[in-house]
Amino acid sequence: MALDVALLEKGFSPGKALGLFAKAHPEAGAIASFVGKVRPDGDVKALELTHYAPLTLPGMEALAERAAQRWTLDGLLVRHRIGMLRPGAPIVLVAAAARHRRDAIAAVDFTMDHLKSDAFFWKRERRGTGRSGAWHWIEPREQDAADLARWK
Repeated sequence: MALDVALLEKGFSPGKALGLFAKAHPEAGAIASFVGKVRPDGDVKALELTHYAPLTLPGMEALAERAAQRWTLDGLLVRHRIGMLRPGAPIVLVAAAARHRRDAIAAVDFTMDHLKSDAFFWKRERRGTGRSGAWHWIEPREQDAADLARWK
């Protein structure tokens, strides 16, 4: 089972990454994926993702291992951006290759719920006009905690 986990400081093409992932797993009967993007939400000008380097990538790799132990997968791909992103830019790609769709879909859902709610990253948005738009931290939502609790 192949795990491919990366923390990226520069933009990436989810389509290209997904195409290469599918090609690397020709025996898979299912490939499920999720791409998260910066929402072009009203006056959001930028999203900044910061992290604690000594823990982030090891934590992401441990999460991928947990998904691989829980479901029968051929491969799992995780790409996550850090740094400054503009509206419409991809933030995260999670893809799972499996013999059967339910394993692939569940592994992607599990991985995303944990990436979103296990505090690997801190997010803040810049809103407003001009170069000095106001920054504010994005707080977890109740739904995020409920999504994560399903897996316990």
